[in-house]
Amino acid sequence: MRYLEFLTRVHALQQPDNYLEIGVRFGNSIALANCRAVGIDPAYMIEAELSGEVHLRRTTSDEYFTRPDPLEPTGGQPFDLAFIDGMHLFEFALRDLINTEEHCHPWSVVIFDDVLPRNVPEAARERHTGAWTGDVYPVIEVLRRYRPDVAVVLVDTLPTGLMFVLGLDPEDRTLREHYDEIMAEYRKPDPQPVPQQVLDRVSVQTPQRVLDAGFWKVLAEQRANPDLPDFHRRLREQLAADFGPAYGPDQVA
Repeated sequence: MRYLEFLTRVHALQQPDNYLEIGVRFGNSIALANCRAVGIDPAYMIEAELSGEVHLRRTTSDEYFTRPDPLEPTGGQPFDLAFIDGMHLFEFALRDLINTEEHCHPWSVVIFDDVLPRNVPEAARERHTGAWTGDVYPVIEVLRRYRPDVAVVLVDTLPTGLMFVLGLDPEDRTLREHYDEIMAEYRKPDPQPVPQQVLDRVSVQTPQRVLDAGFWKVLAEQRANPDLPDFHRRLREQLAADFGPAYGPDQVA
């Protein structure tokens, strides 16, 4: 399944009131939003027909999140769904995640594009291929090491995969506090040391399995009643039922 078809169905399942997209380009993915949407891109060239209340900001994501009120376009409401497809370099991708999570709900869904390069040249920091993921892929390992409290679900969409980040904690500052340490260890020169399991798409879910999963119901229940207890535990239990015990609450350090 191609990623735009998959994202169309994600919007139908999540039904966001407020949507964030970093890296708008021609507008094909932000056009899927039928709600208040904030699109950030310093050089967007919109060709798609947009619907809903779309706020485009011609700036970098770093600059946008230093503004006094990044949630001003949504009336102060956090984002329910976010799609990160900005600069395909590790440091930008990690900062985009840090800033995005801090402006989401715990039950929000953050999706990364281009996390599964098909070969080493495609993952280069210096682009020299047609399709290009850049070195976004280390974000997978960083989350598993530094943020085991969030769930990472990789999705085998065409052409270069997606990553779901679920069970957010907008108050957590671990990645921000360890940013320099993470950069020193995980940012590598080309050619990129892409793990074989990433190239082979090990432990990656099919798009249909993710769309049919039960975790969407857990997210919706928590959104409808934010005072429901044990959200993160319930989410992990459902993810274990959906995808196997590796996603369960016992895996959280």
